[in-house]
Amino acid sequence: MKKLYAGKTKDVYQLENGNVLLKFKDDCTGKDGVFDPGENSVGLTIDGIGKANLQTSIYYFEMLKEAGIKTHYVSANLEDATMEVLPATVFGHGLEVICRLVATGSFIRRYGEYIKDGTVLEGGYVECTFKNDEKGDPLVTGEGLQALGVMDLAMFESMKAQTLKITNIVAADLKSIGLDLWDIKFEFGYNNGEVILIDEIASGNMRVYKDGVIVPPVELTKLINNR
Repeated sequence: MKKLYAGKTKDVYQLENGNVLLKFKDDCTGKDGVFDPGENSVGLTIDGIGKANLQTSIYYFEMLKEAGIKTHYVSANLEDATMEVLPATVFGHGLEVICRLVATGSFIRRYGEYIKDGTVLEGGYVECTFKNDEKGDPLVTGEGLQALGVMDLAMFESMKAQTLKITNIVAADLKSIGLDLWDIKFEFGYNNGEVILIDEIASGNMRVYKDGVIVPPVELTKLINNR
């Protein structure tokens, strides 16, 4: 297989059938050895987190399929920590979409003078950042994405609506087992001109709390899949 890209938490390969293979790794974003999905660099390695992230992704991609939401997901092999997906073109050089249900993390680091950590953001708050480690993953608005030629406003509104819908599905599922989703990070691309969810829906890309205490990614996967 031809290796297309080496990412922070997974490697990407071209398959002969035209699809793409994602190989999940045990690296996590964070800082000083502490897990933080809001950080823009690998901060630690957690044994087994690659398969844990894949297991969670499979669970939620299948759930979205049942809900009639199109994604790039095709199939997965948990033992090999791989997922086959449809080819999709990323926006710009890569765009991350964060949906925040509760103010925390980098949101507080930016806006802490206006809002307290742990404040509920009614209806959810969607923000986008370019994937650029050197610039610290700069924020960008929908109007900015259009001005830069990355996507038009119709694509942005579709991406935002999908983000809120998917976040609500994940949050409701977690709530059913006594867990509270605070924020979650997605990536989108386009396939045949259609904006679709790509990458993963991983325990390593969300902050989830139980009784006011954050749940580590591997433990979160166990709670999701061993109910």
